[in-house]
Amino acid sequence: MSANLLKQEKEQKTNQQKEEQKSESRKERRRKRRKERRYAFPIWLRVLVVLALLILTLIIGLMVGYGVIGDGAPLDALKKQTWQHIIDIVTKVD
Repeated sequence: MSANLLKQEKEQKTNQQKEEQKSESRKERRRKRRKERRYAFPIWLRVLVVLALLILTLIIGLMVGYGVIGDGAPLDALKKQTWQHIIDIVTKVD
């Protein structure tokens, strides 16, 4: 008989929980889910990683463009003298 009572109590608890869930609005459930979210990879770190990747791809693109397409030495694309020469050509400074 005690087993039946325990079973009935358990069913009552589950029914109460179901009713509570139904009564909660959809927005409230979303808010709870958002609050519970934990990022394994913080947003500020994501931004730094993206910036680092952008800079890396820029450097690689410069080296490929100058070295492979432009028939120059790839590492020359990173030198200040090269860029000063390019700026002088663009601004027509002799």
